[in-house]
Amino acid sequence: MEDAVKKLKTIVDETDNIVFFGGAGVSTESNIPDFRSTDGLYNQKYKYPPETILSHSFYVRNTEEFYRFYRDKMLYPDALPNKAHLKLAQWEKEGKLKAIVTQNIDGLHQAAGNKKVYELHGSVLRNYCTVCGKFYDEKYILESEGIPKCECGGTIKPDVVLYEEGLDDGIMRKSIEAIKNADVLIIGGTSLAVYPAAGLINYYRGSKLVLVNKSTTPLDSKADLVVQGSIGEIFAQL
Repeated sequence: MEDAVKKLKTIVDETDNIVFFGGAGVSTESNIPDFRSTDGLYNQKYKYPPETILSHSFYVRNTEEFYRFYRDKMLYPDALPNKAHLKLAQWEKEGKLKAIVTQNIDGLHQAAGNKKVYELHGSVLRNYCTVCGKFYDEKYILESEGIPKCECGGTIKPDVVLYEEGLDDGIMRKSIEAIKNADVLIIGGTSLAVYPAAGLINYYRGSKLVLVNKSTTPLDSKADLVVQGSIGEIFAQL
């Protein structure tokens, strides 16, 4: 792995046009679990698998049960940026990193200091009344009981893309543009199994595709460099 890290360091040192595409593995090192890998554990407490609970139809039909799971398993207000987040923020300040495209919804990239972050699946930090559009923060959702209500009486919904919902067109366009224009695309902490997000990689036209992940991905054979291991530990060495 040391040789691969050295190669990655060289790639980073020689460019000022990096885009980072990240997934759940970036956040797990901040102690935010990837619910797909702990499905069995969750099913001991809930009647339905996470993918069902976090679907649009379930939210509409069983809003209170949705929020019981959502508060318990999706909100981590004490989570802090890890070494990967901090390195990416440093690269942006240095002018090396042009954008982050993330599947995560925790806001930790912004907490670390990154400004240009395209959140494909939204953010738990933003919540809106479905009637009047009034904004509510994460704290309000955590401290509410049952179905959170706006002062106008409307139901508050997280600004998170649920299963069965489409991704935001504007965010998709900006993400595609960033990936198309990148010289170096670093993909980290994702198995590239969640679509349509993973399909954005097909827009990359640059010369250096780097994969940093604990396990293999469908793109490993096409990458210029594959670095396997903890993304936080790897980025800390760069």
